[in-house]
Amino acid sequence: MHYLVTLVGREDPPAARPGTPEFDAEVMRYAEFEEKEGAAVAGGAALFPSADAIQVRHSAGRTMVTDGPFTEQAEVVGGFYVFEAADLDEAIRLARQLPAVESDAVEVRPLVEWSPHDSPGADWWLALLWEASAAVVEPGTPEWNAMAVEHARFGEKYAEALRGGGALRPPSTATTVRVRDGQLLLTDGPYPEFAEVVDGFYLFAAEGRDRAAEIAAAIPLGANGRAEVRRIVDLDA
Repeated sequence: MHYLVTLVGREDPPAARPGTPEFDAEVMRYAEFEEKEGAAVAGGAALFPSADAIQVRHSAGRTMVTDGPFTEQAEVVGGFYVFEAADLDEAIRLARQLPAVESDAVEVRPLVEWSPHDSPGADWWLALLWEASAAVVEPGTPEWNAMAVEHARFGEKYAEALRGGGALRPPSTATTVRVRDGQLLLTDGPYPEFAEVVDGFYLFAAEGRDRAAEIAAAIPLGANGRAEVRRIVDLDA
């Protein structure tokens, strides 16, 4: 089974800014994890700070695109992994080794659909699809199937740009993982400091911010959902 593991917490410049010694030191800590557990890592990426984000909403037949972070949210997603694990216990064993659990947290949640991706490039972007927890649609329902048709149409139109993505099981299946003073702390459910939950994500390539916003604006969203578009860090550059 595949699990989305989001690294969440407060951004701490300059460690959050690519190109700084602090960021490079943090990347090395994750590289050590990947050297040890790389067989279980099916995907993932580091993200540029949320100050550089693009926010997309649809309302009353209009698409609203704004720059910058989601102001109602003090803590953010700083990166993600996709783990291939036999079960939740194995996914948690992997997650507890990530540096983020020591000062912040990670959310582990099973994927219902997963499209693998290659190594991210400098022109890659991540679109996180956020939704109110109560508005998340259960997989296999008529509502889910109708939304799947819309996503299929989006995928056909932007097939050349798409690089991967996934859809998540309901937020009740999530587990928040922290380690404090060497003790593993598990909380059932999604990361509690978030007012919304991630309901899915896309990875795509775009030459510049305007093109990234154009692609993100075409992603199907729930009535009150939003897409948070973040540039991906090319760690091989």
